[in-house]
Parts: sequence; C-alpha cells; structure tokens
Amino acid sequence: MLLGKLTAQEVASNKPTRILFVFDASKSMSAKFEGTTRMDGAKQLLYKFIDSLSKNKNYQFALRMYGHKTKYPPGNCKESELVVPFIPNNLAAIKQKVSEAKPTGITPIEHSLTQSANDFKDRNSLNIVIIITDGIEECGGDPCKARQKLLDKGIVLKPFIIGIGLTPKQIKTFECVGTFFNFENDSTFSTISNLIKQQQNPNKSSAQVNLLDNKSLPTETNVNLTFYDSYTGAYKYNYIHTLNSSDRPDTLKLDESITYKVVAHTIPPVQSKDSKLYSGIHNIIPIDAPQGFLTINRGDGPYNNNARVKCVIRKGKDMNTVHVQELNTTEKYITGVYDIEILTLPRILLSQNLIEQSKTKTLEIPNAGQLTIRCLEAGDGAILVKRGNKLEWVCNLNTQTVQTYNLQPGEYVTVWRAKTLRGSIYTIEKKFSIRSDNQTVVEFFK
Repeated sequence: MLLGKLTAQEVASNKPTRILFVFDASKSMSAKFEGTTRMDGAKQLLYKFIDSLSKNKNYQFALRMYGHKTKYPPGNCKESELVVPFIPNNLAAIKQKVSEAKPTGITPIEHSLTQSANDFKDRNSLNIVIIITDGIEECGGDPCKARQKLLDKGIVLKPFIIGIGLTPKQIKTFECVGTFFNFENDSTFSTISNLIKQQQNPNKSSAQVNLLDNKSLPTETNVNLTFYDSYTGAYKYNYIHTLNSSDRPDTLKLDESITYKVVAHTIPPVQSKDSKLYSGIHNIIPIDAPQGFLTINRGDGPYNNNARVKCVIRKGKDMNTVHVQELNTTEKYITGVYDIEILTLPRILLSQNLIEQSKTKTLEIPNAGQLTIRCLEAGDGAILVKRGNKLEWVCNLNTQTVQTYNLQPGEYVTVWRAKTLRGSIYTIEKKFSIRSDNQTVVEFFK
C-alpha cells in the first residue's frame, strides 16, 4: 500500500462513532423491579455501557434526559435536555448526571427523539442512539415521525430501545422507531455492544428474494426489484432478479440497518411484507409472484394498422388499467382473471380471461377491412355497428368528402347529413358489411 492511501476498511475504522444515551427519568422509573427500582437498574446498565465501550478511543458519548425536572403530575412535555454534549473527557460528567437523576416527570418520546437529531455535530461519524426507558409516549406525540428526523441527520442505524418492564402492546409501539431489546434479557448488553462494534467495519447482510410460484417454489425470475426503506419510503436499491447457476435466487448484499419493503415490478406489481435483515444469517425475502403469459395476435392484413392498435389490460371487474400491450406480443402477468379491451374500431371487449401459472393464454382477433366513404360536400355523420337488435356507436365521421376507416368484420350502419341542409329529414342512412382484408365503398349524394 502506498503511503497516504487508506483502504475502505481503514477509512471506516477511523470514522468516529458517536453514541447518544437518551435516559428516561420519568416518575414511573421509581417502580420496583427485580429487588431494586427501574431507575437503579437503568443506571447500572448505562454505567456498564460506558465502562465497556469507552475502551475504544474512537467512541464519543453524550447524554440526553427527559422527565428529570418537572414533577408529575402535571409534568412538562417539552422537558428533554442534552445534559452532557459530545465533548472530550465527559465520561465522569455523564456518570455524575445519571447518578443524580431522580424519577420525576412525564415521558415525551417523540419530542426527545426529535431533539436528539440536533445533538450530533455532523454526518461525518457513525451516529447511534440508545434509549433506556420504561414507558411509552405520554404527550400525544408520534415517535414514528421522529425517526425521519434522525435519518435526516445521517443516523442510519435505527435507535436501540432498551425497555424495562414494558408489556407486549407497549413494545409494539416502538417497532417503527428502532430495534427493541428487553432489559430483562441477559444478552441485551452484549448484543447491542457487538452490533455497535460491527458498525465500525460495516458489513452488508446477505439476502435473497424468493419470487414464489403457485406451489410456493422460488421459480419466478427476470423481474425488476425495487427495495424501499419501509419507514421513509425512499428507494435504496434496484435490481433485475435472476437465478444463479443452481437455479436458485442469487445472493444480494444489503444494508442491514434498514427494514425493507420490496416491490417486484411484475404486471401488476406485487410486494413483500416489511423485511428486517439480521446479521450472521442468510436472509430470505419471500414474495408471492405466480405468473403466466398472454399473447394477443392479429395477422398482417392490408388494413390492420397493428402498430397503432393498443390492448388495455385490466384485472377482472377493476377499471384500473394494469398494462397496455401491443398486438402480436407476449407479456407475462400475475396469475388471475383479466378483462381485455382492444382499441380497434369498434373496440373489442374480451372478458374473464384466465391466466394460469406458466401457461400461455393466446387470443386471436380477425383482420380488419376498410370502409371508404365518399360525399359531394362536407357533412356530419357517424358509424354504428349492429349488436343483435341494437346499434352501438363506433365513431363520428369527419368533414372531408373522402374518408377511410379500418373496421373489424361485422354489419354496420352509417348516417350522414350535408352541412348545408338544416333539417334532420335530410339524414341519409346506409347499411354495409365489412369483411376481413376487403374494401367497402359507401357513397352519399344529394
């Protein structure tokens, strides 16, 4: 290695790690817990973190407290203070402030997390938040919103939330904020410490996306995948799914600090559930994506204009357009029932088309014929097609004296009235037939 050049790993290890402890000093921390109080248990845990992590000279620490001044009730929902900032040689000060803390006030989780985003000097460090609390939001805030504030400050790791005596329902409220750890679990301290150390030389977790067929086998592939951060909605990665040489989904390396929602851009698109990645294991993200094929064919007759004819694909009984397919092409769709509207003149409606796993549904439509209309002067008119005993509008005529239309085979009626003749009685009606690949001429004269 040349002098002055650093490897990526060395750059990562030289990057400072800033750890902000957010300490709950609300009144509920006075409750008894395992032969002591929640407050005393939280203090001992924080001392343990300080003593262990401070051995790494690349770590910097700060302390924020909430609920530590104004007695509850009523408490103060704006009471959250950076009591010891990120400054050199502050460990004794942090321990002193924690030692002096007494359970006093109320619990403003969102406000404290939002304020925490301002406690970090810049993005040029690995910024980590560790919350030690026994309660949930008590001030009407939404802790989920505070997560975005932390992301904006470059705190890519979700906060570590250490809960003391929380119920399963209370634990669930923290899912959108960060990763929850139970104070009662003997491995909580070592797990968090190891996760922090791993971030010094960050590794991406391995994962694969299983696009499942109708037998729940990962056989589907060749689909664009977009990985979104579940909390921010921002997209992080874009890949074309593939199978490896063993016909298994290939392995991806993903940032494990993010919970993902993966969208598979099938037709129509499908998506995964929120997927959290774990270190040390190969993560699998399943998505139900059984697919079959649809082919819509029409010949190369002289009056078809196939390049101009589009096919609108809709999920059965749903008016939203799923896709617009070209004639004489094959597309892959999620299995199910589809309605198809082919924009010929007149339009062709094909309902209840079942697309099955790995099978091809083929639709054939007849070639068009051509209608030529000749008039002596400009006029108004329309073309209608016979459907049983009814006439359905196809299109209006234009004002040219010679005009042509490519129509699907069938029985038709056309009506016309010269613009110079102002009475409906002057309307002329003509009946005609259209046959594939044939031309029909209709003439309107006074």
